Amino acid sequence: MTSNDPRSGIRQIDAPGLAPGPGYSHVISVDVPGRLVVVSGQIALDAAGNLVGRGDLEAQTRQVFTNLEAALTAAGARWEHVVRLGYFLRDAGGVGVVRAVRAEFVPEGVSPAAALIEVSRLVRDDLLIEIEALAVVPAT
Repeated sequence: MTSNDPRSGIRQIDAPGLAPGPGYSHVISVDVPGRLVVVSGQIALDAAGNLVGRGDLEAQTRQVFTNLEAALTAAGARWEHVVRLGYFLRDAGGVGVVRAVRAEFVPEGVSPAAALIEVSRLVRDDLLIEIEALAVVPAT
């Protein structure tokens, strides 16, 4: 069993009988009162609404994580508070690219629960990825 932050009450749990997940936890437990932060699916649009990385999964993923970080920060949350990430990819074969970019943003040892779903299309045909997040900011 590991913990994102021993004082936060957010615990990553290694479940016996389940193979370790690369970059995610099978179980997250939140044991303290806190504030729930729900971040809508973020896509690869910059602050001006322009697509970043047409046809480039790595560039789009980097912009999506930049957008997630901005949303978390605006809500007073950090990556350590994220308990779940939901990934929607046009081609699940790109998961290695997504994991590499994720490692640039999410601190080592932080492994939220996660789901990756391959979809035939997103809200725009030029989008390759969308990611949503759920965080719990412990009460102070």
